[in-house]
Amino acid sequence: MKVAIVGAGIAGLSLAWALYKRGVAVSLFDQGPIPNPVSSSVDDHRITRHTYGSLTGYGELMPHAFAAYDRLWADLGVTHYLPTGMAYIARTDVDWHGAAAEELDRLKISHRALSLGEIAERLPMIRQDGIVSAFEAGGAGMLFAGRIVADLARWLEEHLVELHPHSRVEAVDPDAGYLIANGMRHDADVVVIAAGAWLQELHPAAAGRMVPSRQTLLYLKPPAAFANAWANAPVIVDQGSGHGAYILPPRNGTRLKIGDHTFTRVGTGGDDRIATAADIAPVRTAAEGILAQFGDYETLETKVCYYTVTDDERFVVEPIGGAGWVLSACSGHGFKLGPVIASGLADAIVGARPVAEIPAWAAARG
Repeated sequence: MKVAIVGAGIAGLSLAWALYKRGVAVSLFDQGPIPNPVSSSVDDHRITRHTYGSLTGYGELMPHAFAAYDRLWADLGVTHYLPTGMAYIARTDVDWHGAAAEELDRLKISHRALSLGEIAERLPMIRQDGIVSAFEAGGAGMLFAGRIVADLARWLEEHLVELHPHSRVEAVDPDAGYLIANGMRHDADVVVIAAGAWLQELHPAAAGRMVPSRQTLLYLKPPAAFANAWANAPVIVDQGSGHGAYILPPRNGTRLKIGDHTFTRVGTGGDDRIATAADIAPVRTAAEGILAQFGDYETLETKVCYYTVTDDERFVVEPIGGAGWVLSACSGHGFKLGPVIASGLADAIVGARPVAEIPAWAAARG
């Protein structure tokens, strides 16, 4: 069997790895280098965690996601994960802890409420004014994303997986099982579109359902007064009335990063990645409301990336035509779940798992 994959972000790379492990011949195509720095998968770090609150089903999937990464670390010969724990801070009257407690207890993940005094002592860089409640949970940390995709690409190349960098896929025929890249036809038994924000160009039926979303990240250098606190900080999620910010501390040679989970749902994958004042403003406003002495932070970089999002933030993994699949993440959750979703799809492709169960399983509905 031969499988052609379009897109070499974490989804495509993980699927190539999972299929190779199952004895499948794989060809992997990307319009840029592999890994492609334009891909949203190329980043300092990404959050991973067990709790998902109202996004039911994914909490139960997360132990399998951690296990999939453990299998990947064994193949790569290095672990690109740092457990840090996670602090959840609410500036609105929402009982986050209560919503998460049952799920965390079921998964046997430690958690407890945080007092304002504890926040002031342990997280002095966080503004206390406006905090309504907070809690911390284990089973969380950071995946060093850029290092992961670089080592995955290296592993695939070392194992003679057929890589096609700088190969722009112009068309996919999911019925006949072929694609056209740089004007050349490539045949396969199965073609998988894992093209992220470029999905709609190759699969127009995705329009309106799987939407590109232009997102902006700020990378910061903390002031000296908070350097030690950040060096020992957990991953932080801060929910306010106008933001849903996530903050990753500068650990293991990475930079402090802040982004906002509020989706813009604008743009296309082919747009530029130059951050405008309008891109930056909402993230900067969130940062000013969260970080004490924000004026003392140095902005190292403003970065634009694109996610593909759905209304319910759930993966879309489904067969198309007679010989095709769509593999689409559901926002930034795509990285933490990439290898486990890819492994499930690989099982379906080789006949080790019923095809019919994959869409609901990947969407954490079954």
